[in-house]
Amino acid sequence: MVEMRTKYKFGARRFGLINWIGFWTLYKKEVLRFLIVWIQTLLSPIISSLLFLGVLAVAIGDGRSDMLGYPFITFLAPGLIAMQIIQQAFSHSSSSFMIGKIQGNIVDILYAPLSPSEVTIAVALAATTRSFMIGLVSLIVFYFLVDIEIKSFSAVIFYTFISSFILGSVGVIAGLWAEKFDHMATVTNFLIIPLSFLSGTFYTIDNLPVFLQTISKCNPFFYMIDGFRYGFLEKSDGSIFVGSLYLTILAIVLWYVSYLLYKKGYKIRS
Repeated sequence: MVEMRTKYKFGARRFGLINWIGFWTLYKKEVLRFLIVWIQTLLSPIISSLLFLGVLAVAIGDGRSDMLGYPFITFLAPGLIAMQIIQQAFSHSSSSFMIGKIQGNIVDILYAPLSPSEVTIAVALAATTRSFMIGLVSLIVFYFLVDIEIKSFSAVIFYTFISSFILGSVGVIAGLWAEKFDHMATVTNFLIIPLSFLSGTFYTIDNLPVFLQTISKCNPFFYMIDGFRYGFLEKSDGSIFVGSLYLTILAIVLWYVSYLLYKKGYKIRS
């Protein structure tokens, strides 16, 4: 009888603490995923914002009083851009995991030599990249239609990043939880869209009763849109410091939740 000997051994880890090549490859794959269908992922949100702007401009006209000392349309434009940044960041990361589960190709990520932190951060950063692209193109288009000017680049960049990273992490959580597109539609229709619409996109919270103002200040979407708008108007409904601190803590917590769920293999491993 021929003696069988083990010919294969576990190889030594050939990269350091972080698999930079694998991380970059996954990030690039996620970016290319939305660039290939750019009409749907980049152009469509901008058209939606323009439709909101056009309808409200025609419906309200010059009859609306100033908001934070600015014309209503000037006040509205940054909020519409921020709303699309928020919604599209969630859409990207949630669809990435949801489609991967349905098509069965999520195993390509599961079997890759990537840690849970590398996977979740790469997907969230890809969602952030999509949001930055949408924001940049929207700014260029809105510049020719509305009297807007960036007065604080640091505020615009920070709130674009922190908002899209938070929603990218929420998208990872929702994508892991959802088992079919109906579940994803439930999260979008009953959480993401209501919170974004009730966040001061179309109004200042000073117009609300005190009780509703307090509730609004618990809504993280309020600080996302308020901080983003501050970059254009240098005026805000709420505290920029409180909003920045609140969103930073929330970003860390939500990413960590997405990390734990992916590490556990929640609904993606039998």
